Amino acid sequence: MTADRKNEAREKFLLGAIVVRAGLSKADRAFLLGGFIELARVTAGSAEHRRLRDIGEEAFTAPALDGGSAGNAETAEWH
Repeated sequence: MTADRKNEAREKFLLGAIVVRAGLSKADRAFLLGGFIELARVTAGSAEHRRLRDIGEEAFTAPALDGGSAGNAETAEWH
């Protein structure tokens, strides 16, 4: 059970790093959740999914939008 909790904590940490990397750390939580719900509706493999994924891939190699560094090594697992 401890390994499961560690994995869950790491997953949450990495998801938080993605929010920071996108420059949304100060965004309203309801706004973020609404955006994530909309993203969940995008069909995997669709043109929109590929377009958004390409934007994300490019963002992982660019400086963080918030001026800080979320760290490419930390977020590389999510590719």
